[in-house]
Amino acid sequence: MDQVKFTQMKDGDKEDYDFLTAHEIEHTKGTADRLLKALVDLDEGLSGYQITRLGHSLQSATRAERDGADTDWVVAALLHDIGDIFAPYNHDEYAATILKPFVREQVTWVVEKHGDFQLVYYGEHVGANPEKRQAYSGHPYFDDCATFCERWDQNSFDPDYDTLPIEHFADRVREVFAREPYDPTVIRAGEREPLQA
Repeated sequence: MDQVKFTQMKDGDKEDYDFLTAHEIEHTKGTADRLLKALVDLDEGLSGYQITRLGHSLQSATRAERDGADTDWVVAALLHDIGDIFAPYNHDEYAATILKPFVREQVTWVVEKHGDFQLVYYGEHVGANPEKRQAYSGHPYFDDCATFCERWDQNSFDPDYDTLPIEHFADRVREVFAREPYDPTVIRAGEREPLQA
């Protein structure tokens, strides 16, 4: 069987859906490599900074690693702006959605909210509320997001920083996306891990 028999989903049978399930599972094995390619494509996106969007992503991940962050944090730092090309108005939510099945809930929340937290640095200059992050005051991951932004995001536009190459992070990305999706032992809802060792 090379393709399903149906042209409408409601007409599919067990053979069709068994075939699709196997086909889709095989396809998911390439997710990490597709994401690594998409990171490289960030260089075709937004310009104007002193480094490229790929450079920013790599620098964020490099800073996270050098701070002793675990794999979830390093991969999240690497992918936190992956949505810049396709979802410029909600890039943070886009990145969080990609990460959500494979990393701790804490990490997903931080990536999802980092855009609001970053406004503290520039909101007043663009007519946005620099205190938008205060809407999350008291959230268990509030300080984690503030630290993520301060240590790994807002300061990662430095052309003189000794940034590690994408190849350095490839195995970590593959490790994360090879995990069983939504594994409760990985997601660990409500648990916190320090950002730094």
